[in-house]
Amino acid sequence: MKSSDWKALLRFLGILLIAEGGLMALCCIPAYHFNDGTMVPVAHCAAFTVAVGALLWVSFARYRSIEDVRISYLFVCLVWIAMSLFATLPLMATGATVDFSHAWFEAMSGVSATGATIFPYVSALPASVLLWRSIMQWFGGFGIILLVLALSPRLGINKYSLYTAEASGADNTGRKTLKTTVTVRRTLSVYLILTFAFIVMLWASGMQLWDAVNMTFTNISSGGFSVSSDSIASFSHTQQYILTGAMLMSGVNFTLIFFFFTLRWGSIGHKLDQFRVYISIYVVAVAFVAIGLHMHNGQEWSDALRMSIVQTASALTTTGSVVDDTTMWWTPVCFLLLMLSICGGMAGSTSGGLKIMRILILWRNARTILLNRLHPNAVNPVRLNGKPVSSHITNNVMVIFMVYGLSLMLGVMILMLCGISATEAIGATVGCLTGYGPGLGPSGGFGSYAAFSTIALWACSFLMLLGRLECMTVLILFLPRFWKR
Repeated sequence: MKSSDWKALLRFLGILLIAEGGLMALCCIPAYHFNDGTMVPVAHCAAFTVAVGALLWVSFARYRSIEDVRISYLFVCLVWIAMSLFATLPLMATGATVDFSHAWFEAMSGVSATGATIFPYVSALPASVLLWRSIMQWFGGFGIILLVLALSPRLGINKYSLYTAEASGADNTGRKTLKTTVTVRRTLSVYLILTFAFIVMLWASGMQLWDAVNMTFTNISSGGFSVSSDSIASFSHTQQYILTGAMLMSGVNFTLIFFFFTLRWGSIGHKLDQFRVYISIYVVAVAFVAIGLHMHNGQEWSDALRMSIVQTASALTTTGSVVDDTTMWWTPVCFLLLMLSICGGMAGSTSGGLKIMRILILWRNARTILLNRLHPNAVNPVRLNGKPVSSHITNNVMVIFMVYGLSLMLGVMILMLCGISATEAIGATVGCLTGYGPGLGPSGGFGSYAAFSTIALWACSFLMLLGRLECMTVLILFLPRFWKR
């Protein structure tokens, strides 16, 4: 890799830090309004972040192009790490936590839109910190790299490789000839419109504007942070249903939403495979959870159905908002919620997990292999949306599935070696790798990760990064060949 590529990378990183510092400065508004005494430290953090970003931008201003495609993967990883590092500043400067490991865990959870927290009493946090946690998830949920592509049409970098490297927010099964910037701008426009719409709906339902802004930011991004220690349980039933709508929308392919609102019915027809499966999984899971809550937890049918509708949406979209203490729910129901979080929402959404698109390809590939055993000479291509899926995409999906499974097993083993029980280790690993957040045991339900050791917190933070970048973008950096000329 050339030194000019590294310098251009630092220039782009400086642009992002300036943006992060600007968003950080917004947290001075609630600090001033609620007079929580954190306005000065937050302002200092914002100024420092902007200053570092400006220094990088100015110092390497003449380096505007990157020739090596490998830089795309390195850039994506460094951006998430750098953004998380600077995101720790308000958490520590305001006294929310004095432990860097805790601050790093919370920042990585926010920027990766995971929703796992080390704060057992969220409602006791300063208003500026609450808003910063929400902004981190809103900013990170869309995909920091996708935001750069949307706002910077002349990056001087291979946009398609950068687009696919930041795979969590991208539906990269389409043609490479599609203009990446156009696609990303459509996604961003939908994201902004949905954010504004749900803020208005929550406010109109009687929720305070402060709560409406924070809860919309964290739920439309599939994040799950809350301004209350009991997540969304204390909100009215109407408000819980509105938040459920936000979660479900966050799990839908944003390009599909764009085509729907612009009445492009012909384009919608070619993207409905994922949507049908997404809705089918949700409906079946809601029925199972509702029956489980009624039969085994003694909930009235109305409450069982409501909690099922909300919590199932939270799990399937990997949002992590909690409507009840799920640690007390029937064990098969808890297991189903974890499985839903591994599945995730549609590709091209803000949700985490494997994505329904990949689950579909895996399922249909397995069916094709079985059919070929019966009829060796038959041609049975794997199809998605009525079109054959190339062997290249099928192989990529199988590799991602394998790496995902190995990451889950390794994560569970590391956490168990840290002294965490098997049940909680499984829940925490799934919660962090999929972006769902809540695990099992003390870290599930209304609980937190505060009791985890320093090593366990760092392991979980790495799992969040792996999950947000869908493993491959991070692990490719560990290949010796990646660093060779």
